[in-house]
Amino acid sequence: MAKAVKENISVLPEEFIINRIYNFRGQKVMLDKDLAELYGVATKVLNQAVKRNSERFPADFMFQLTKKEYEILKSQFVTSNWGGSRKLPFAFTEQGVSMLSGVLNSAVAIQVHIQIIRIFIKMREMLMTNKDILLKLERVEKQIKANKEDIASVFNAIRQLITKPAVPRKRIGFKPDD
Repeated sequence: MAKAVKENISVLPEEFIINRIYNFRGQKVMLDKDLAELYGVATKVLNQAVKRNSERFPADFMFQLTKKEYEILKSQFVTSNWGGSRKLPFAFTEQGVSMLSGVLNSAVAIQVHIQIIRIFIKMREMLMTNKDILLKLERVEKQIKANKEDIASVFNAIRQLITKPAVPRKRIGFKPDD
């Protein structure tokens, strides 16, 4: 696949990259294996480049998955194509992916990086658009709840007026003689 990525760098479908973005620890990340494939290098080469430039990758740019996170990741795939890797994968945030482009300084890395960053931007824009919609929906839902309470109180008052009291009420005021 890496060879195909190198040859067709300008025609990578967005879905191809989007399917390699995961959500771990509340962040959108890409795994070292997937990034290496996109950049057309071996995962080992990518990780060695990162180790040589470790000061460029603080914890908010890159982290290693825990065993539990890795198991969750593997369980998402029906057939495991992870092939007995001995080390837990590294996850790169959007900033980490940006930093990788400086570490892996090749034409392929630059082109792939541009596509990945554009997709991260689109995802953020979609999230912001959906956030506005969700906030509006929440306001409408609150109004409906408030109106339901008002309508319910009106119906309760009507029921009280319609039902006959269990004990007859004592008349008040002028009583004519019988």
